[in-house]
Amino acid sequence: MKIVVTIVGKDQVGIIASVSSILADNNVNILNVNQNIMDGFFNMVLIAEMTDDKLKLADLQKLLKEKGEAMRLEIKVQHQDIFNSMHTI
Repeated sequence: MKIVVTIVGKDQVGIIASVSSILADNNVNILNVNQNIMDGFFNMVLIAEMTDDKLKLADLQKLLKEKGEAMRLEIKVQHQDIFNSMHTI
């Protein structure tokens, strides 16, 4: 299943490392990353693929939400189909 991870917040050291470590630890493969920093604010959209049936989307959402709260970031994880539906006019 493909997922979309969005990260928004004040730029700081370790954002990409923290998120990619959680994904790697859970066998989630990163397919594409788009990120920018504007006036000190970090914004990233990451597309990844979950192939491990042991990991549930809800569990990954919880892990990344907790990491986001610890780092004062907003981190959301959605199934790619949901993300596409929400952003289609």
